[in-house]
Amino acid sequence: MKTSLRLLFAILFSSWLPGSSAFAHSANEAAPREDQRWKDRQELLNKRAAEAGEKAQVIFIGDSITQGWEGAGKEVWARYYAHRNAVNLGIGGDRTQHVLWRLDHGNLDGLKPKAAVIMIGTNNSNGEDNSVDQIADGVTPIVKKLREKLPQTKVLLLAIFPRSQNPSPQRGKILQVNQIIRKLADDQNVFWIDFGHKFVNDDGTIPKDLMPDYLHLSKRGYEIWAEAIEEKLAQLIGDQPVKAAKPSERAAGVSPEGSGASLTGEWSWTMETPNGPVTAALVLKQDGDKVTGKFQRDETRWLEIENGKVTGNEFSWVVKRDRPDGSIITYNMTGKLAGDTIKAKATTKLDGADAMSEWTAKRK
Repeated sequence: MKTSLRLLFAILFSSWLPGSSAFAHSANEAAPREDQRWKDRQELLNKRAAEAGEKAQVIFIGDSITQGWEGAGKEVWARYYAHRNAVNLGIGGDRTQHVLWRLDHGNLDGLKPKAAVIMIGTNNSNGEDNSVDQIADGVTPIVKKLREKLPQTKVLLLAIFPRSQNPSPQRGKILQVNQIIRKLADDQNVFWIDFGHKFVNDDGTIPKDLMPDYLHLSKRGYEIWAEAIEEKLAQLIGDQPVKAAKPSERAAGVSPEGSGASLTGEWSWTMETPNGPVTAALVLKQDGDKVTGKFQRDETRWLEIENGKVTGNEFSWVVKRDRPDGSIITYNMTGKLAGDTIKAKATTKLDGADAMSEWTAKRK
């Protein structure tokens, strides 16, 4: 009897130790999801993390809003994050407990990013699923887990975005969660940014052009996200900030002048040759009016871009390729960028004669 009482006392006492939750609950108990689509996505993220490895400077962790960088936000991602080898670790439908489980099951393996961007918790706010305190309890161990597993990584914790067309109890719950989790920031290793007001009109409604379903973001919504965190993110990773596109540039689908923006990313390029079309990978990084990158020649070799220059949406650069006889072919390439498409030409001298080939590229 005494042993049972002592055990009960020990359990109750330990549950109230500083820094621990009095009771475990669904939001802070790490758990996987059982549906196959989630398992497939989890496996993909593990593979993505392993492939990026220490090259990744930034990782994004979250739910469907984060996963949406691969959908409506893909052009914005290409402009802001592709050249930073950023990794998207978002899974649609995830709650805090699912993210907490993923961090211990492969999503972080091999990564040593300079910054991790977190935005999670909106799915826990549905109905009576979790209270305000419980959602905050779910976010807290995620931040702690990141600090433990990636001690050199700065954490950029974002306020959970507002949702629903009009002010609602759920939106109010989210605001209360944000009031709590913002205290996780110490401005040394964990930093807080709240730009939710940018998604809300003066009358309290959320515009459909920013959140078509009043939850997930449009392309413009992702631009707002990227623009809101860029200064702090660039500071944390020691990079030059990417300049935001002007409204006229967004409408025209061109790269902002001096921004180091729209050419940046991974592309699939195709060139017509005497032996038929050749398709391979192309990786570009634009920094102001300069551009660097490489064309894939085969599975192990790449051709580096030299003297890359950008003016507005037009560019030029030089690519050199060795020939079996030991000579070098120099290609002078010029072209234009329109959204996710490049149209260009390559001119050279081939066996003493001028030659020109047109090529195109599509953003991946």
